[in-house]
Amino acid sequence: MELQRIQNKIYEIRGQKVMLDFDLAEMYQVETRVLNQAVKRNIKRFPPDFMFQLTTDEWEILKSQFVISSWGGTRKLPFAFT
Repeated sequence: MELQRIQNKIYEIRGQKVMLDFDLAEMYQVETRVLNQAVKRNIKRFPPDFMFQLTTDEWEILKSQFVISSWGGTRKLPFAFT
């Protein structure tokens, strides 16, 4: 069950399999902003292609694939983690 739940949160964007920041934050039971802040503070520990921010078009296309939104509105474009 848990493996299937995680697999359902993996998307293909820019030809890479990624998880979005809010899904990772949920898995680690932290707020999305806390996850993103921690990564940015330690960015030198990660390879350059570790994460990228979605474009408005990418986010709109991805949102249209969700049948039911499981999160509230977002003010910033989400980050994708490879």
